[in-house]
Amino acid sequence: MTKAAELRNKDEAGLKDEIKSLQKAHFGLRMQKATQQLGNTATLRATRRDIARAKTILAQKQAQAVAKA
Repeated sequence: MTKAAELRNKDEAGLKDEIKSLQKAHFGLRMQKATQQLGNTATLRATRRDIARAKTILAQKQAQAVAKA
């Protein structure tokens, strides 16, 4: 699980990379679930929320950049 404080320390490029890696991990978990290899389905929810958290912080950073300009 990714902490919001850790994400806030990253720049926009770092956040985009984090989102991509989380989305890849989520896809892998979905494939495991489809083939009934996933034991703990709660990881899907946690990964989905981590993606949302990272996207929210990225949007906040972009809004701040626009407000400063």
